[in-house]
Amino acid sequence: MNWLNTQYARYRNSIGQLFRFGVVGGLGVLVNTIALITATKLFPLVWPGAGIPEGEGVWWPIAGTAFNVRWYHVMASVAFMVANVFNFQLNRWWTFKSNRASGWFREYWPFLTVGLAALAIGQLVFTALMNQGSPVALPTDILDGSSGFRSRIYWANLIMIVCTIPISFLLNKFWTFRAVREVRESEELDHPEDIVVVDEAEA
Repeated sequence: MNWLNTQYARYRNSIGQLFRFGVVGGLGVLVNTIALITATKLFPLVWPGAGIPEGEGVWWPIAGTAFNVRWYHVMASVAFMVANVFNFQLNRWWTFKSNRASGWFREYWPFLTVGLAALAIGQLVFTALMNQGSPVALPTDILDGSSGFRSRIYWANLIMIVCTIPISFLLNKFWTFRAVREVRESEELDHPEDIVVVDEAEA
């Protein structure tokens, strides 16, 4: 029991951060999904190619290859950017409480970089799920696009988000929001009398 109490005391802050990050991530998934649904409805009004079911129309053929950037890539990326700003602001204010430790833009660029790295990895997952030649492609007999709940693009986007959450959390914790830890460490060095030492024998 003493060991468990000691470990909890040691990692309590990280556990709390992971929980809050998960809550923010859940809200971010909702924002991302709403943004993606909105994109699938509005984009075809401007670009007819985006109206091909499941966003499978070609947006940009990659020269010299048989591969294409498709509209579902574009829509998912736009949805990501909307959710990225939302998640950043809430994580900055609530999860890591770094809003007083560093400037908004100073933290956002690393957060965006982390997000883009996660998006790049996620797009590989997304493409594998959407491409019918892939061994992990989502089944079209079940997800036939007849309704929102049976749309491959929505499910692929959701799976992509779930796969990239661990990467985002670790990189954001140890890099993006490091300013708040640096400030706290500086305060401890300047005011060592404020440091509370926990006696493991009493824990």
